[in-house]
Amino acid sequence: MTKDPQNGTEAADIFTEMLRMQGEAARQMMQTFAPGAAESLPDDTAIDAMGRAMMEFQETWLQFCLPKEERAAPLLTEPASWMDALRKWSAANPLLDAEAQQKLWSDGLQLWHDVLSQYSGGGEIGEGAQLPYRDRRFADPAWREQPVFALIHQTYLLFAERLSQGVDSAEGLSAEDRENLRFATKGVLDAMSPANYPLMNPVVLERTMETNGENLVRGLERLTHDLEKGQLTHTDTSKFVLGENIANTPGKVIYESELFQIIHYTPTTDEVLETPLLIFPPWINRFYILDLSEKKSFVRWALDQGISVLMVSWKSADDSLAHIDWDDYILAQIEAIDFVRERLDVPSVHTIGYCVAGTTLAATLAVLGRRGEGDKVKSATFFTAQVDFEHAGELKLFIDEGKLEFIRQASKGGFLDGRYLAATFNMLRGSDLIWNYVVNHYLLGEDYPAFDLLYWNGDVTNLPAKWHAAYLRDLYRDNLLVEPDALGADGTSIDLRLVACPTYIQAGREDHIAPPESVFQALEHFSGPNRFVLAGSGHIAGVVNPPSANKYQHWTNEGDFSSLEEFVAGATEHPGSWWPDWAGWLDALDGAKVKATGRRKPGNRSNPALEDAPGSYVKTR
Repeated sequence: MTKDPQNGTEAADIFTEMLRMQGEAARQMMQTFAPGAAESLPDDTAIDAMGRAMMEFQETWLQFCLPKEERAAPLLTEPASWMDALRKWSAANPLLDAEAQQKLWSDGLQLWHDVLSQYSGGGEIGEGAQLPYRDRRFADPAWREQPVFALIHQTYLLFAERLSQGVDSAEGLSAEDRENLRFATKGVLDAMSPANYPLMNPVVLERTMETNGENLVRGLERLTHDLEKGQLTHTDTSKFVLGENIANTPGKVIYESELFQIIHYTPTTDEVLETPLLIFPPWINRFYILDLSEKKSFVRWALDQGISVLMVSWKSADDSLAHIDWDDYILAQIEAIDFVRERLDVPSVHTIGYCVAGTTLAATLAVLGRRGEGDKVKSATFFTAQVDFEHAGELKLFIDEGKLEFIRQASKGGFLDGRYLAATFNMLRGSDLIWNYVVNHYLLGEDYPAFDLLYWNGDVTNLPAKWHAAYLRDLYRDNLLVEPDALGADGTSIDLRLVACPTYIQAGREDHIAPPESVFQALEHFSGPNRFVLAGSGHIAGVVNPPSANKYQHWTNEGDFSSLEEFVAGATEHPGSWWPDWAGWLDALDGAKVKATGRRKPGNRSNPALEDAPGSYVKTR
C-alpha cells in the first residue's frame, strides 16, 4: 500500500474503501431491483463473465503497448481493484521519480478534499460547484451527481494528466522512444478509463436498472461475437449491400488480372474530358471509400463534372497472392495505365493515388520517367499520400523490430489478416474507435448506427505479407524511396526527381495517418509543376468531402513557399470542399472534350465488359 509521504497515512485507503462500498451497493441494487425476475439480471456469474471477456478484449488491444507482464488487467467486477491497479501502475512508472510520486499523492488527497467539499451532507453537489477536470467521456451529469463517481473520474483524470506529463518531460529519451512511450501510456490510460467498467460507470448502472440487466446481457453477446470474429463492430452491417445502397454508381468491370479489376463508370454527361481519369485507391481498404452513398461519392461527383472515370479494385490477398511484392503493385499500375490508354484509344491518362497507392504511384511515375514513357500520364493527383517518411506520424510506432517480428508471425499463408490492420488504425484513436464503442454497445447496449463510412471501415482487406514487410522496412523505417536509385521495380531504379508531370498534392490538416508535414515533403522531390492544397479534417473526411455537404474548408497559396509553415502563413482559406479547386486545375491542364459515346461507354462492342460494377473482387473476403 502506498503511503502518503507527508503524514504517513495510507493515502488510498479511504478512497479504496469508498470504491469497495460502491461496488457492493451496485451489486445489491442490480440483484434486488426486480424481485422475482432475478434470472433476467446480471448476477455475479454474468458480471464476472463480462469482466473476463472484457479483460481478454483489453489485452487484444494493448498487446502492442506493454510487455505482457506489465499490462493492466484489473478486475472489472471490483472497483477497488481498478483503483489499486491504477495506483500500482503509476507507482511503478519509471517516469515518476520519488518527488513526482510524492506530489501526485499529495495532490490526490487535495483533489479528494476539494471534490468532497462541494457536496452537501446529503451527498448532493452544491449549486454552482465546479469539478477541476473535464473530459467528454464523463460529460453525463450522472458522473457528478454522487461524490463517489465524481472522485472516481476526477482521480483518473489527475493520474492521466500526470503520467502523460511524465512522458513529455522525461529526460534522456530519444524522440522515437518518447513517441513510443507516449503511445503506450495513452493506450493503457484509455483502456483503464472508469467509463469502461460496468460497476464504475453511473450511466451504465442506471441503464442496467432500467432494463433489468438486458443491456449487459446484450453487450456480452456482442462482445463474445466480436472476440470470436477478431474484429470490433462499429455499425449495423445488415443495412448495407454492395452495389445496391453503397458502391452503387453504375459501371462495368472491363479488365481483370490476378491482382485487380478495372471498373469503367457510365458517363452522366453528353461530353467528357478527352483524357480519362484512372483512380488507384489504397489496397489496404476497399475502393468504395470514393463511392459511398450517392451524396458522398467522389466518383459520381467527378462523372457529373464531365470526367471519364475508371477505378482499380484490388483483390484482398489470400495464399494465391503470397508471391506479390513491391514490384507487382508498380507493374499493376503500369498495366492498368496501358490498358486504359489502349481501350479508350488515348495517348495518356490523368491519375489519382490515394494513401499507399499514391506512394506507389510516385514510384510508378519515376519508373515510367526512367524508361522514357512519362508522357503516358498527363497528371497525377495524390490524396494524403507520402513519399518521404521522415515525419510519417504515428504509424512509425509499429516499425521497431519487436512489432515487425509480431507482424511476420501474424502473416500466415503469405498474407497479413486485414483485421490486424483494422486493429492498428483503431489503436491510434483508441478512445474514439475502441472504448467509445465498448461503452455504447457493450455496456449500455445501444443499437449500432447504420453509417456507410463505418461499414467501409470494417470491410477489411488482407495484404500480401512480402509487400507489407518491405513497405514497413524500406519506406517507413529506412525511408529509401527519397534516396535516388536506392529502390527499384522490374529492373528499373527509382528516382523521384523523374516525376515531371503536373501534380496536385492534397493533405489533411488533422491527418494522423499521413500528417500534412509529411505529405508536403513530396514537393521537394517531384520536378514538375506542383499544386499543394491543405484540406480541413483528416485522412478520410478531409478527402471525402463533397461540396454539397458545406463542411470544413481548404487552403491554397498562389505565392512562393518552401515549408508547410510558410504555406499556411500565406494561404487563403476557402469554405467547403477542395473538389472544385481540383476539377478546375484538371480542366486547365487540357479542357479538350469528346462525345460520351463509343469507347467512353462501358459494356458495348468497342468497350466490352466482364461484369457489372462494383465487381467481384470487392466482395471477396
